[in-house]
Amino acid sequence: MRLLDLGCKEWHILLYWLDTSGLALYLFDRLRELDLLEILPSPVFARLRENLSDNAERIDAMISESVAIQNRFQGAHLSYAVLKGFSLSPISVPRLQLRSQLDLDFLVSEESAGEARRILEETGYRLHAISGRSWEFKANEDRPSGMKGLYKAGMSRSAELHLETVQEGRASLLSRSQRISFHGVSMPVLSPVDLFLGQGLHLYKHLCSEFLRTAHVIEFRRHVIARRHDDAFWNRLKQQVAEDPGTCTRLGIVIYLISRVTGRFAPEALTCWTVDRLPVAASLWVDRYGRRTVLASFPGSKLYLLLQKELETAGVAAKRSLYQALLPRRLPPAITHPVNGETLLARTKRYFRELNYIFFRFRFHLFEGIRYFRELILWWHYRNGLSQGERQQLR
Repeated sequence: MRLLDLGCKEWHILLYWLDTSGLALYLFDRLRELDLLEILPSPVFARLRENLSDNAERIDAMISESVAIQNRFQGAHLSYAVLKGFSLSPISVPRLQLRSQLDLDFLVSEESAGEARRILEETGYRLHAISGRSWEFKANEDRPSGMKGLYKAGMSRSAELHLETVQEGRASLLSRSQRISFHGVSMPVLSPVDLFLGQGLHLYKHLCSEFLRTAHVIEFRRHVIARRHDDAFWNRLKQQVAEDPGTCTRLGIVIYLISRVTGRFAPEALTCWTVDRLPVAASLWVDRYGRRTVLASFPGSKLYLLLQKELETAGVAAKRSLYQALLPRRLPPAITHPVNGETLLARTKRYFRELNYIFFRFRFHLFEGIRYFRELILWWHYRNGLSQGERQQLR
């Protein structure tokens, strides 16, 4: 086993990747199941065991907070559903304590948004940013966040409200939601088909961004495997997206990506109308860059822009233009905010932290932009140098 050959420096690098990818506790639990924990160096074992204990406490606190918020939502008769996170258990997440969950997500109707915001603010959250129809809230902003608070309870907290957009002629997601029992509350979640679609499209969204958490790949793979023999489910899914070829393509890309990294896992009832109908260029991108993208370290790369360009040619719209992704015209969002009674020393440290982050993002855009143009040339030669027969062999 390769883990046995790692030195201290290699373990330091691996642990950072495991943390940012969301796989640290999944790996620790898997080694426990296989009775292989003894292969871990003592400091690594102690560190991961502490992370697991801390994360269990953190998730319990998040569950309690989610239940309290939902009780307030239900008391106010709001139309809402829990998104991602807790709604993925147990089909994608066997044990919530193993998941590196960063925030609480709620889908709310437009009519309920104002009252939902008021409830979150009364719970201690502050509206941090609005992006499209998503409202991001923060709490405990004076406490550590990022890697320092990744597994700890009582650190900086986040919640998001996603305002539902109801397309004309289609039923709303909330109207199809179902309720499950969750720690004493009747929790509304998306219907099984909507939950699967949401998870798959969320994975695609992160694939077409700078950094993809590998844990999302593993969790979606679990979801597909759990329903592998449920032909009725795949038929309902196909019927729901039959008139949306863009969604079929997006699902096909993430399924093919996972297959290239972990081996075939999806049933033909799913792949025949997703993977098998992918544009050739999209499949070639996955063949060349898929594994590198899934296993990339934070903050990632801009290789997704090559895929985005190919998909635009196939009629799948991009979220941002190529120019905006390569050359952002705005500073990154602030990662710190002043608190009441802030001292001069604390303010100075906060300013330095902001400047370091701005430099970090500038360096990323500079070097990854250069790497993108280099890969663009190599991609063009690779894409156009393959014969039709070679392309079919890759599939």
